Amino acid sequence: MRKIRNVIAITALYTGIVFAQGPFGPRNATPPDPATMIANQVARLTTLLDLTTAQATSITGILTTAQSSISTLQTTLQTDQTSLATAITTNTTATIDSLSAAIGTMQGQILDIHSKAEASIYALLSSTQQAKVTTLGGLGMLGGGPGGPGGPGGPGRGPGH
Repeated sequence: MRKIRNVIAITALYTGIVFAQGPFGPRNATPPDPATMIANQVARLTTLLDLTTAQATSITGILTTAQSSISTLQTTLQTDQTSLATAITTNTTATIDSLSAAIGTMQGQILDIHSKAEASIYALLSSTQQAKVTTLGGLGMLGGGPGGPGGPGGPGRGPGH
């Protein structure tokens, strides 16, 4: 019984430490820039799928183009989300309506860009690599990338994640 309590206590301690780190390590750490996130994503895909140099180069281009397209949308999205928070506190329903619609549209555009990037990446893969992606749950399960976990903004999806 004592061993079980010790295991629970140690687990709770480590869980607290992990959650205190935040998504990029310590809370005061800055997230990596988009180029670094893309390089990390391509490295991850190369390891998991044994990409060729040509595939890695093409995927880097796809992810860079997607990030470039998303960048302006993310800036506008953040501004609109801040304005929406203000509209909520002032009970300005017309502004809430218009900002909610605009935010939904931008999130849809970002999802569209991510999805098309994933489709382009998938098309570059060999049938063996595609089968592995399918086994892993799709490109979205391979983690990270601009706009996804480890990336700025976005609706929780990113190329390759």
